[in-house]
Amino acid sequence: MRARILEAAEDQFRRVGYHKTSIADIAAELGMSPANVYRFFPSRDAINQSICGRVVNEVADIAFAIARTNAPAMEKLGQLLTAVHLHNKMTLVKAKPMHDLIVAATQEDWPIIKAHIEQMVTIFEAIIREGIEVGDFEIEDAAEAARAVKSAFMPFFHPILIEHSVQHGEDTEASLRDQIRFILKALGKSD
Repeated sequence: MRARILEAAEDQFRRVGYHKTSIADIAAELGMSPANVYRFFPSRDAINQSICGRVVNEVADIAFAIARTNAPAMEKLGQLLTAVHLHNKMTLVKAKPMHDLIVAATQEDWPIIKAHIEQMVTIFEAIIREGIEVGDFEIEDAAEAARAVKSAFMPFFHPILIEHSVQHGEDTEASLRDQIRFILKALGKSD
């Protein structure tokens, strides 16, 4: 039943946005009472955070899939950063209500966002460590480098910064390619 409630909530969020979706709307879609929804979720915030978790898990799944490939570390890192940015940008363009949910979660510092960012840094670190081991990267501290990659990638990852760039007609893909070259050079890999 929890999964059905989350499906109904996500459908409503995608159609009208999470701000405009009430527990009554979710319950009505399932043919149940709002009180019944609260039997499975203690609060509206719990539903919001669960849906937010689904959205950020899509990004993590993309990152994990790329990290598991047999490509060289420098190639993986570039592919990962590009794929994550394009996914986040497409969420803004094609699923604005879900983008708005991620913006709110980011602005309100929801724990799921902090956990997601930490997960992404862990993935970066694993790729960087792999690159160090095979001599692709010439840095010593993979954890520190992963945190630096996160900071350098933030304009292409943060939902508000992506939205700002799109609204101002910036070519985010070209800027990202430049940033990836910068990141790879910082890791000790030249063109």
